[in-house]
Amino acid sequence: MMDHLLRDSTTLELYAWLDSDGDGDGDGELPGWDILIGNPFAEALAADRMATVQNYFAEYHLEYFRQRLYQHFPSRLHAVVLFATRVDAETFRSKHPARVFGKALTPARSKGTYRCSFHDASWLDYLRLPHSLSLATLDEIANHYWKGALVEEVGLTFLNERWREPPVIEAVFQGTLETVIPTPQSAWLPGFA
Repeated sequence: MMDHLLRDSTTLELYAWLDSDGDGDGDGELPGWDILIGNPFAEALAADRMATVQNYFAEYHLEYFRQRLYQHFPSRLHAVVLFATRVDAETFRSKHPARVFGKALTPARSKGTYRCSFHDASWLDYLRLPHSLSLATLDEIANHYWKGALVEEVGLTFLNERWREPPVIEAVFQGTLETVIPTPQSAWLPGFA
């Protein structure tokens, strides 16, 4: 388990895959509050309309469970979901290349007070698999997600095989963020511009 809920004003740097504003630097707008619109799974790929339904169902159940037992955590439906580190964002890209195609990895920094919780996004990958889960199993998965357990710590199975995924830690953030515009890098050694 990780200590995964912060209420603070210390600056956090988080990461998002953003649509480019045309110049390729990834300084487009951060997604809005609607998780069903502003997350990498929100838009169904052309041949994958069922993913939209699976995404909605996964988000609905996580929110339903949060409202019952984890009300002190930020709601995924009313927060911005980003990646905790650059490594997490890159791991997500390796697992879901079509979801980040044409987007740029962009750092964002918190400003002022915020509430932020960290969770393994691989739980959502498991919920989106084509399988039928009982309500008790859905509750168990939601509980693991909200208490900060990593998928690799829990013995999950899919099609009678052990299901393992590397953790991808996401940050469910409520507060103010600003994108960080990277400074242009020179090919020259420092002092030789």
